Amino acid sequence: MDFNDIQNAWNNEKSDSIILPDNLEKIRSANTPLDRIRKNLKYELILQVVLVFLIGFVPYICSFEQKFIVPFYLLYSMAVAVTIYYLAKLYLFYKRLNTVALSTKDSLYETYFDIRLNMELYKTFGFALTPFMILYLVVFVYFKSSKEADFVMFEFSNAEIISVFSVVVFAILSMGLGLEWWVHFFYGKYAKEIKKVIDQLKEE
Repeated sequence: MDFNDIQNAWNNEKSDSIILPDNLEKIRSANTPLDRIRKNLKYELILQVVLVFLIGFVPYICSFEQKFIVPFYLLYSMAVAVTIYYLAKLYLFYKRLNTVALSTKDSLYETYFDIRLNMELYKTFGFALTPFMILYLVVFVYFKSSKEADFVMFEFSNAEIISVFSVVVFAILSMGLGLEWWVHFFYGKYAKEIKKVIDQLKEE
């Protein structure tokens, strides 16, 4: 047997002895929920941009009077600034997810905690927009009420004040619950799948 035969035999024996460890397969299994998070985040970023653009046409769609257009766009400009800030952060998160290679425990841990961090960032984004949404609602209701014949500016009955207070409280609570459900449905349940993989690796 010459040197080449010996080398080929050694290479064959070496390749036969290579077995992928179980934990590597488990780490790779986290790619499926990670892909779902990437996909959902991509669609959501597009949806958010489209919605922000469309909201800018609300005064013309609803035929706002001239005196309401300036306050609307004042609120709109502030809301857009907040939205751009948070969407930029979420976009950077999306870019990071596209470059992630789940090949080690460390990369899996880092990705999981990055996902959890940005889930909280998303909730903060939603709560940051809540005051603007409530103010939009107030402006819209005020605009509709101003068309009534007996409407008097800045004069409200006790019942109307209580109604406004109730609507604001209900809107904030609904926004909070809605955000929790939304984040869990589109991101949280997939993050839990990744967490299960991490827990399995810890048990070994």
